[in-house]
Amino acid sequence: MTDLPAAVERELESHDAFAASADTAGYELTTTVFDTTITADDADGKRDGRFRVTVTLPTLDAAVAGDAVATVVEDGWFETLERRLEDVFTVAQTSTHDEPTIDRDTDEVTVVLEYVAWDAAEGVADAKALTEYVEGTFAQGIIPGYDYRGEAATLLENAQDRSQQATEERDGMPM
Repeated sequence: MTDLPAAVERELESHDAFAASADTAGYELTTTVFDTTITADDADGKRDGRFRVTVTLPTLDAAVAGDAVATVVEDGWFETLERRLEDVFTVAQTSTHDEPTIDRDTDEVTVVLEYVAWDAAEGVADAKALTEYVEGTFAQGIIPGYDYRGEAATLLENAQDRSQQATEERDGMPM
């Protein structure tokens, strides 16, 4: 990929949640546990950029510590993830986008989201919202009863910490 359009690069550089990637010509979202890459090219007309958001997730089997996940469970988990990600662009301001591309190999699921933004600031805000939607969708698919490692374990720990914090803020009173 070539250099980012100037307006897009300015917006990514000035946003607190993004950092320039050491590995690619793009940026990473620093508020997610998953590997992300946000890049952009020039777009036709008066649009600020054609964005590409790539999020790499572990497969369920790769996220589970210990025993392997049964193939039927892994396949069902992936099919559910695909169905849930069909609605990913409902959180974005853009209405000009491609269908999500979701590929799975043995250990990883790669989600690629491409869209056009009229305004670089909206495009960057969409990149954050879309990535967070993917992360939340993954978190919804965590199946109870397994011990998790890596990013899935971090998501669970973060949720437990926020729950504990909320309980303490309510003076220990349950909801």
